[in-house]
Amino acid sequence: MSDDIFEIDAIGLLCPLPVLRLRKRMQPLATGTRIRLLADDPAAIVDVPHFCNENGHVLAAQSEADGVLTFEVIKR
Repeated sequence: MSDDIFEIDAIGLLCPLPVLRLRKRMQPLATGTRIRLLADDPAAIVDVPHFCNENGHVLAAQSEADGVLTFEVIKR
């Protein structure tokens, strides 16, 4: 993990736990903080963008490689 991005490993967690972990870990972070969420639950493809949209966060990037979904979120 570098200084400019906060990483959350939610691999192995099933819906809704990846989003709940993201929300909990984001709370103390400053606005503008970049967070990388790693998850392997297919439901995260829907859940993470919905969470960002509902809470005003920016989903800056989303990708998938070898069954691992990576989301980059900017806290607002």
